[in-house]
Amino acid sequence: MAQNDVLSLTEELRRVEVFADLPEDQLAWLAEHADVVSFAPGEVSIAEGSPADSLVILLEGEIQARRETGPADGRVFIIRAGEVTGMLPFSRMTHYNITGRAVTPTRLARIHTSLFPEMLSRIPVLEGRLVNVLTDRVREATRIEQQREKLMSLGKLSAGLAHELNNPAAAAGRSAGELRRRLVTLRDLTVDLAECDHAGEFIHLAAELREKAAARAGDPQPDPVTASEREDALTEWLEGHRIERAWVIAGTFANAGLTVDDLESLGGLGEGVEDTPGEALSCLLSWVEEGLAIDALASEVESAVRRISELVGAVKSYSHMDSGQAKGPTDLHRDLDSTLTMLNHKVRAKNVQVTRDYAAGLPEIQAFAGELNQVWTNLLDNAFDAVAPGGKVEIRTRRENGYVRVDVQDDGPGIPDNALDNIWDPFFTTKPMGQGTGLGLDIARRIVERRHSGEMSVESVPGDTRFTVRLPL
Repeated sequence: MAQNDVLSLTEELRRVEVFADLPEDQLAWLAEHADVVSFAPGEVSIAEGSPADSLVILLEGEIQARRETGPADGRVFIIRAGEVTGMLPFSRMTHYNITGRAVTPTRLARIHTSLFPEMLSRIPVLEGRLVNVLTDRVREATRIEQQREKLMSLGKLSAGLAHELNNPAAAAGRSAGELRRRLVTLRDLTVDLAECDHAGEFIHLAAELREKAAARAGDPQPDPVTASEREDALTEWLEGHRIERAWVIAGTFANAGLTVDDLESLGGLGEGVEDTPGEALSCLLSWVEEGLAIDALASEVESAVRRISELVGAVKSYSHMDSGQAKGPTDLHRDLDSTLTMLNHKVRAKNVQVTRDYAAGLPEIQAFAGELNQVWTNLLDNAFDAVAPGGKVEIRTRRENGYVRVDVQDDGPGIPDNALDNIWDPFFTTKPMGQGTGLGLDIARRIVERRHSGEMSVESVPGDTRFTVRLPL
């Protein structure tokens, strides 16, 4: 590099905070051994997968860096003029895992790793400063990844919760719409029934059928074959008596538990139903059908609203909205059940068989309940991902030597032996690219061990993987 260029670069390096107070001769050494490169906007300055073989000093411009081969929502690093990045002394990085592109016209200076020993020998003060830069970079990357892990978990839970809420909400909407239509029809049928010559007796017959249906409301539902046979028999009977909309009335009556025998035994007009005029009988049975259908629709709306209320309660319990930031009495069984509710969409999607083996009389513990729910979410989410469709996951709780023990066990393929040693390492994951950050278990373990003075372990063979959490009483 020409002498003028060295002098110019020396002045530029002095504007970088890490080098600002270095003596002239040390700055000159850096300038003499630096390789200065320029990039146009959009041009790649750091290529993903290329060797990390140089310390990089951004002299001018701005670089945005992100993983371009990973998920589309990967984090973006912004490197601005005056910052030091790239390969730093004592870093274990071997290759870049991000791609950097110039945002504006950019110039940077690079010092090759082969010069690091001489650089630290000539400028000893840089050792501590560059270690601080490395520490800050690792801390910031970890913070961003932890936030991303939490956001990913929140996104999964939100998607699942939206799905869970949508089903009962849609059911309530459909039932309410049908209920409105049925009420209008019932009004018209009531007018028709009142105009019959024997209106009083018909009301008596209608009440008799409604009472029989109400008495059977809590009976177990018949199997599909029996239900179909009952509906077919009712349809045949109704058509034989020339009842309008026989198939509709038969379906409602069958769902309400009524049978042909119930219709045959109707009394109140002469010796029985056969004495009731055909047109009047059709009006009577249509009026009863509307009433039974309205009852059923009201029950569906009530059930859907109850399910929504249960989901909202589960969210409130899961997030511990009423709790402060301090430890408090925590019911592990309630929190495990709330977490299962939040992940129920995964259970249904893979038809997972979930078994709860809860110890009776398990005492409450003092804990940060909201943080522990992150642990249960990670463990259960991993278990549901691991098992095949129709697989089994078991949650077991026990009291054990002054601890409460929680096991989450699945019958998936297991964790490979060569991965077990690294399973707790930050950013290590056995999931495919884009499906995990590798921070879930690291966060879970820190919550258990550092925040709750507990223990967390794993045992795994094909068909039996068990994560164990022990929390002190």
